[in-house]
This record gives sequence, structure tokens and C-alpha cells, in this order.
Amino acid sequence: MDRPFDPRLIDRRTALRRLGGGLGSLGFASALQAAGDLPTGSHFPPRAKRVIHLFMNGGPFGPDFFDPKPALTKYQGQRPPGADLRTERPTGGLMAVPYAYGNHGKSGLPVSELLPRTAKHADDLCILRSCYTDNPNHGPALLLMNNGTMTPKVPSMGAWMSYGLGSENQDLPSYMVLCPGRPVRFSILWNSAFLPAEHQGVYVNHSKIEPDRMIPWLSNPELSRAAQRRQLDLAGQLNREHLAARGAHDAALRGRIEAMETAYRMQSEGSDAFDISKEPAAVREAYGDSHFSNGCLLARRLSERGVRFVQVYYGNGQPWDTHSKHDEQTRKLAGDIDRPVAALLEDLKQRGLLDETLVIWGGEFGRTPVSENNNGRDHNPHGFAMWMAGGGVRGGYAHGATDEFGFKAVDKRMHVHDLHATILHLLGIDHERLTFRHAGRDFRLTDVHGKIAREIMT
Repeated sequence: MDRPFDPRLIDRRTALRRLGGGLGSLGFASALQAAGDLPTGSHFPPRAKRVIHLFMNGGPFGPDFFDPKPALTKYQGQRPPGADLRTERPTGGLMAVPYAYGNHGKSGLPVSELLPRTAKHADDLCILRSCYTDNPNHGPALLLMNNGTMTPKVPSMGAWMSYGLGSENQDLPSYMVLCPGRPVRFSILWNSAFLPAEHQGVYVNHSKIEPDRMIPWLSNPELSRAAQRRQLDLAGQLNREHLAARGAHDAALRGRIEAMETAYRMQSEGSDAFDISKEPAAVREAYGDSHFSNGCLLARRLSERGVRFVQVYYGNGQPWDTHSKHDEQTRKLAGDIDRPVAALLEDLKQRGLLDETLVIWGGEFGRTPVSENNNGRDHNPHGFAMWMAGGGVRGGYAHGATDEFGFKAVDKRMHVHDLHATILHLLGIDHERLTFRHAGRDFRLTDVHGKIAREIMT
């Protein structure tokens, strides 16, 4: 039988049993939990309380930004040993990176000229240069990065975090996804699958900046708040009676009841949280006015209101999938993200939120150092770069390495499962103990894998 868990509805001791077996095995954490010093669901004191995931769907090329590879220029056009790994499509020789690097901050961290504003935050960035994944195709790689497996119909990373920790604000969902347009084929990447339905990511089209356009039916023009409350109470009573008659194990119905309550509470809280016009003009100017700028600003507004996990997709589709005109497209893409990313880091820091908010940047894989279509780069699962900031990670630090061409992770290799295990650890969760029993087995985000990268932590 499935074991639903909602930290808001059960006592702390039950939460600890669900997340770790027995109270006796938790020791110091259980004492802190009982004293109220740990968030419900944490196994140990967390370094981060929440996550903002800036997702560059399509896959950026690490050496364009954070992993300088002078050998690409030295051996341009050639295909020496080490540059002959299998690629998804036919590729040619090595292709040079035309962007200069500089050393930034007190740490001297190398950052490309493409990101001059982000480079000012070099001492906050923890560059993960040795990430790798299992599949060179977008679909499976997107699933692995977002859901921990290439198998569909499993919970997403954000759903697991919501399930484990709940929300700090009962008037907003604990997991929200900002993605422009109508990304129907992406919705599997933020589903809750067999977890209770209230942990599914709430999708918002942030290309429309008015709150009632981002979220349809945010207000009810026909009924007052009091009338809606009476209507909802009646519907809730009928639904609970129906649920009781079905043995109280209908997860879909239980999730529907919770969704109706959340939707009602969001009418006031959501209208405020999504109204970026309330921000000072200087703040809006700092972020810029692109859809990604809106997404980064909204991510800060949602995070400071207690939303546990916010994902900001750069676009609808794979805009970073540069199979042709790579250099031209990359310069444009970098120009579009540099300003809002730097503004987000600065904004969080000024508000005292960066230390407790883990910001993550990256795609589902990287791109090849060898060329495709003359000036394009193919998919590369063998080695790619991501970065983290805030939330208990070492700033001004580059972790691991790829080979001299940026093709394959060779030092301190970090699989996607390791990435997920590390993120959960930063949130105070033991990835091996955050489980849900379904179809006769215990599932977890990291499946049966995952090694925590302790070197990147403060």
C-alpha cells in the first residue's frame, strides 16, 4: 500500500519515522526536530532551505563559460585521441572557443567574457566541471536530470523535495515551475507520479507578466471571498465523505481536495507574489525585461515567500541545442541570461537570502568540442559544466575536471545521481532515507545510486 506523507498534516515524530525508519536511529537530529530547530522532514541541520533551479534546456557548452580549454584552439580542425568519443550525430574536428577568459573575484575563478555581470559574482559560484549523464538524447537526459531516472512516470526532483520538506508558506504551492508558452511535452518533468498529488509542480507561463494572465482564474469575478469559502467548505465536506467511503486511500481525490484549498488561498497570496510591478523600478531595471528576466525575478519573490523549489526554464523547447551557428547563438543566449542571473544573485545576497537559498544553473547535458554542420556542436553526455551558488556551497571554487578538450569528465566525476544526492544533503535530507513505497518497492530520487560531493560544501 502506498504511504502518503504530508509534513503539514502529521506530527514531527511520524515525519521522522517516514523519512528514517525509527526515532532511535536519528539521535541528535531527532532531538533538534522535537525542539523545533529543524524543518519537518530534515534528517540533520540543513545548509539550504530552498532551491532555485535555472534550467538551460538544450545543453550549454561548458568551455564557452566556465571551463577554459586552450587545446581547442591549438588543435582546431584535428581529431586527436581523446577527441574521438562517440557522438549522437556525425561530427568533425575540434572547434575553437572564440571567447576570452578572465580571472575574477578574490578567488581568481576563470569566467568567459560572455558573462561579464555574472563574473562579478565569481566568489559565490561553485563550478561543477565534471558532471556527466547516461544518454545523449534530449528526452532521456531531461528525465534523468529532472526526475532521477530515464523511466517516465516517476516523481520529479521538485516533487521529492516538496514531499520531504513541505512548504514554508501554506498559501502557495511548495513547488512551482516557470516556463514560457505551453510546454505540454515538458510537463512530465515536474509531475508527482505516485507521490501525493499536492507535490506536483504548479506550472506558470511567466512570459505573461500580469498575475491573472500567468495563472488563469486567479480571481473569481462572480463570487465574494466569503461566498467562495462557503462553497469550498461544502465541496470539501462532500469530498471528505466520498473519500471516507472509499477507504481514505484515493490519492487522486485527496490531491484534488488539497488543490482546491491551495487555489483558494492563492487568490490573495498569488496575486501579490506574481505582481512584479510592485517591485521598485531599480530592481526591475537590474533584472531586465525578457521572459527569463521575469522568471528570475519571480523566482526570488516566490522563494522569499517560502516556496521550497522553483524551476525557471530558459525557454519552451531546447533553445540551447546549438547544432548549427553555435558561436552566434551562444553569444545571444549568454547575453540574455547574464543580466538576470547576476541580478538574482545580487538581489538574494542583499536580502540575506543567498546563504539559505541554493541556486543551480545548467542543462540536461553539454555539447561536444568537435564540430557539427561546420559551426555547430552535438549533444555531449560524457562531460559538462554546471554551477551552484549560496545554500552552503563553496564559492569561488571549481570542482573536478574534464579532459583537455572538455569532452569527458575525468577528475572527481559527478553523475546526475551524485548531483541529486548532494542537493538533498544540502537541504538536510539523507537521499537514501527519503523514500516512498510503491508497487512493492521503496523508490527514491537517486534510485540505488548517489555519492555526496562533500568537497563542494562549506
